[in-house]
Amino acid sequence: MSRSEAMPGSTITLHFRLSLTDGTVAFDTENDPLTCTLGDGTLLPGLELALYGLRPDDEQTLTLTPEQAWGERRDELLKEMPRSDFPQDTELEAGQILSFSLADGEETMGTLLAVEDDRVLVDFNHPLSGREVVFYAKMLAVDNNRLAPADQ
Repeated sequence: MSRSEAMPGSTITLHFRLSLTDGTVAFDTENDPLTCTLGDGTLLPGLELALYGLRPDDEQTLTLTPEQAWGERRDELLKEMPRSDFPQDTELEAGQILSFSLADGEETMGTLLAVEDDRVLVDFNHPLSGREVVFYAKMLAVDNNRLAPADQ
């Protein structure tokens, strides 16, 4: 690979879009490009693989299976919670996405599937799990200056 190609450890800047196979856009960096280092965990491994070898101005589009992206939906991530676990003054509706605190202090997102007087059904699967995702990327910059000479 040449110094201008993206590889593990490269710091890259790119625009990317994630969409469903029907064209529905799930995420787009159109107005705010992403800068990250390949291998730092910012991007899923399946997305990173699609970027290796790209140079500035190169574009890439590919369809990722659920296994390459956010995995299959898991039934054990559907949780029924008492309505009393939510603030009484909060209006809850099916389809809402809320932030939840985990025991280790981390936060996760959950989608409300059903809201009843005494219980709430929450889906903690990633919204794109179980879906094929179309990944489009346009490489804007590749910086390999921090790589060791043997890596370049």
